[in-house]
Amino acid sequence: MLSKCANPACSKPFRYLRDGKLFEFDYHRNAEAKESTTLAPRRLEFFWLCGECAGELTVIHDRQKGVVTVPIAQEAKFLVRGAAA
Repeated sequence: MLSKCANPACSKPFRYLRDGKLFEFDYHRNAEAKESTTLAPRRLEFFWLCGECAGELTVIHDRQKGVVTVPIAQEAKFLVRGAAA
């Protein structure tokens, strides 16, 4: 359940969807499911950035760090690195 902004430096509480930006990550296959013939159940996780943080940051999934916030200008670096990996 969402309780506050995903930015660790911000403590604004989540109250409304109209303020900020919501991010959804779908973890529907894990390493065990790739080796198995059955599909793993979907696991959805939601992260929210308040309106102020959403103007400067975005939420990405880094394979090594997990879900992190990064400046919007750096998002392209993570996407290129992730595609090359």
